[in-house]
Amino acid sequence: MSNDLLDRWADDLQRWAIPDHILQQAPQSPWIHPVEKFTPAGDLMVATPSRLRALEAIEGLADASVLDVGCGGGRAAFGLTPPATSVVGVDHQQAMLDVFTAAAEERHVTSRTVLGDWPDVADEAPSCDVVVCHHVLYNVQRIAPFLQALDAHAHRRVVIEMPVRHPLSHMADLWKHFWDLDRPQRPTADDALAIATSLGFDAHLELFETPPAEEPITSLDVEHMRIRLCLTPDRDAEVEQLLRSRPAQGRRLAALWWDVRH
Repeated sequence: MSNDLLDRWADDLQRWAIPDHILQQAPQSPWIHPVEKFTPAGDLMVATPSRLRALEAIEGLADASVLDVGCGGGRAAFGLTPPATSVVGVDHQQAMLDVFTAAAEERHVTSRTVLGDWPDVADEAPSCDVVVCHHVLYNVQRIAPFLQALDAHAHRRVVIEMPVRHPLSHMADLWKHFWDLDRPQRPTADDALAIATSLGFDAHLELFETPPAEEPITSLDVEHMRIRLCLTPDRDAEVEQLLRSRPAQGRRLAALWWDVRH
């Protein structure tokens, strides 16, 4: 394992911190995760590499189980039911776990939840056939124990979905416009692959793109973006104008996965 890789990952993530002079002007915390954005609605059976790699790991199993770390409402887990018949969700927000439990009940799937941050609560979570972790890794400073705990809890495979670049990269033009702030370029999915490989995992990285969103920009979208940008409500019209002027773009994502060896 390369300490240089781990140190660079942590340093690169730290550079994404919002400068104090901007945070001090923010009317509320910009680090919001609206529960309504994480509800497992719509088509969850899209044939993305991350979903397909997870499905491969449980193909042919009776009563297959899924552990979803940083589950939100459970989109990753419920994209695997069926064939999986039981799911475990780990998240640090109880409201997310409430959505996860309700979604499992609607689908007649056995579920369990664990409240807390991974890997701090890893001992409370059971091992499962496949472990999935979608759109969480860029929030993880201490990435080595995080990945090692994912591996330790999988009977067959670990599948991580993440943007190719930091998820806040899509806001770079807005930060420049409102605050004249340049955003970093790293870390990237390639950096995560290098770290996983250095930890001894036979890791693979598959890149893919999602189509542009067809939903119109709503007042809630504007509000959430304004909060993330540390702006006051009087800037909503300007935020909306900029959002509407941007061309619709899909997301460049990556599936990072490996088969466990224990």
